[in-house]
Amino acid sequence: MGAHIVKPGGGGSGRRRRRGGAKPMSEINVTPFVDVMLVLLIIFMVSAPLLTVGVPVELPKSAASALAADSEEPLTVTLTAEGGIMIQTTETPSDELVGKLRAIAQERTSDRVFLRADGAVPYAQVMEVMGALNAGGFSNIGLVTDTGGPRLDGQDEG
Repeated sequence: MGAHIVKPGGGGSGRRRRRGGAKPMSEINVTPFVDVMLVLLIIFMVSAPLLTVGVPVELPKSAASALAADSEEPLTVTLTAEGGIMIQTTETPSDELVGKLRAIAQERTSDRVFLRADGAVPYAQVMEVMGALNAGGFSNIGLVTDTGGPRLDGQDEG
């Protein structure tokens, strides 16, 4: 017993052939689209952590919770262990700090600034920079720390 393939569009006489060849395809192949989207997702997942602006400093640890994020990119001022002051990634002399901060404050809608200081920087120097931030027009200062620091209530973090 043999099997045969029945062609759409009639019997086997060949008189009723369709003009234009095969039927139009009614299904969309989404496999290439999904492949491209997965590749883009992996690229963004890998590159997103690399886009954070910062100068490498050894931040002190704290048990404090994180601040809510703004829609505007936050301004970050960093104090390095060597005593340098960085606005975002640009090194700024301490005598020019207030002037540059005032110019930046004129351009921004938010008065929030994040202060990152190396753990080796003396507290007095951190307070001097906080005073300069306030004099420069930034009154909403967030101190950046690493999580997992000691808690004063005696409970473990986690």
